[in-house]
Amino acid sequence: MRLNTEHPHLVKFLLVSAVSFFIGAIHGMLQVLPPIRAWLDSIGSPYGGPGHMIDPLAHAHMNLVGGVVILAMGTSYYLLPIFSGKPIYSLRLVNQSLWWTAIGQFYFYITLIVFGIWEGMLLLHNPQALPQVHHFYGPIVAGSGIVMATGFCIYLVNVIMTLRNKTRTS
Repeated sequence: MRLNTEHPHLVKFLLVSAVSFFIGAIHGMLQVLPPIRAWLDSIGSPYGGPGHMIDPLAHAHMNLVGGVVILAMGTSYYLLPIFSGKPIYSLRLVNQSLWWTAIGQFYFYITLIVFGIWEGMLLLHNPQALPQVHHFYGPIVAGSGIVMATGFCIYLVNVIMTLRNKTRTS
């Protein structure tokens, strides 16, 4: 059996997507277990308070950005040359878009989980300490968003530059 080695740079998109869907599925399973669900509800899930960082934000971002968006990015990188008849502008930018987006997405997920648990524990046991935690939360979440957005921007630039390319392969 001969492997198709024409698009090895796209396999990473499938792998990151699969890992993200797996983590999202485990997260979803755990958050409905009665003791965890009761704790999440006690700290404001899914409508407010620290609980909403874990359910629905972290869970949704792992599945949607990590699973769906990264899969869509890899798929569009595969289909764009077929539909446009033009080669992808830059394979280096293909890799950069994946890693910036994936790192930002996992960074955001971990941030939401850590701060959700930390603030949830404080809400239940030491609510006056919450403002001190919020002091750190904003910059850290902003940093993860910037990393993720960098990946999205690199992806967009690569798609636009591919479409602007005057060279057609067929």
